[in-house]
Amino acid sequence: MTALMREIEKQAKLLSNEERELLAERLLATVSNAPLADIDTIWLEEAEKRYCEWKAGRTEGVEAEQALARIRSELTQ
Repeated sequence: MTALMREIEKQAKLLSNEERELLAERLLATVSNAPLADIDTIWLEEAEKRYCEWKAGRTEGVEAEQALARIRSELTQ
C-alpha cells in the first residue's frame, strides 16, 4: 500500500458513515464500467428497496442465523 493510499484511507475513516458509503459506491463504479447483467440489476434494485424500507423503520431486520434456519426448514418440508 502506498503512502498516498494510506493517507486517503485515514482521511476516509474521518467521514460519516453515509459519506463513506457514497465514496465507496463511487469508487466501485470506477473499477469496472461493464454493465450489470439484467438479473444483477433486478437484485440490486430489490436490495436497495429493502434497505430503504429497513432504514425508514417500515421493516425489521432478521438475524442471519434465524433467517437461514427458516430457509433450511422450508427446504426440508
